[in-house]
Parts: sequence; C-alpha cells; structure tokens
Amino acid sequence: MIAKLQCVVLDCSDVRELSTFYLSLLGGVVDQPDPRWLLDGNWSTLHTDSGLVLAFQRTENHQPPRWPDPARPQQFHLDLGVQDLDQAQEQVLKLGASLLDFGDAKRSWRIYADPAGHPFCLVRD
Repeated sequence: MIAKLQCVVLDCSDVRELSTFYLSLLGGVVDQPDPRWLLDGNWSTLHTDSGLVLAFQRTENHQPPRWPDPARPQQFHLDLGVQDLDQAQEQVLKLGASLLDFGDAKRSWRIYADPAGHPFCLVRD
C-alpha cells in the first residue's frame, strides 16, 4: 500500500451550497477543524458520521458533467446505500438533486445529479 484515502474532492462553483447538500444527505459536520486543510471560501469539508470525508473545492467556471455525454463525462460518482429507493429519492430531490436515470423496477439503483451537476447513485442496501 502506498497511500490511504483521506477524502474525495468535488469541484464546484459554490463550496457552501454543495457541503450543505451532502450534510443533509449523509449527516456529519461541515468544516470541522482539521489540520490537513485550510477552510475558506474556496474549500469546505464534510466529515461524515461513517468516517468518510468529502471535500469541496471552488473552481472558476466550473463545467459540470453531462451524464452520459462522453464529451463531458461524469468524472467521478458516489454510490450511496439506502433502504428505500422511493423514500430516498423524494428526500434527495427536495434537497436539490436532479433525477438522471430512474431505470426500471427491477434495477437496484437510480442515478441523480447533485446541485453542481455531479452524478451519484442511490443503491438499495
């Protein structure tokens, strides 16, 4: 092993908006003091209750991915486990997510975009 994952970093135009979105989705603490990162208007973190850290980095002229357009690929995505897809969908849409692909009744996941356009999947546990 060469390294350990410290966090997953998402580029966006508004770090506060995106950290608040993921706080509502995953729980945790936004901008918890941590000597590894300088927290300012260009960088925000979310320390989740599960121990995962998401970081949000302000990027000038952020161009969100357009799933599934290969000219602007997804760049990354998160798979998030849920007990009830319908209930979780209702909640993430209220938080500002957009539904990208519902799939069919047999499929155990659905694809969404966060407010900055990053794809993520809700996956039935």
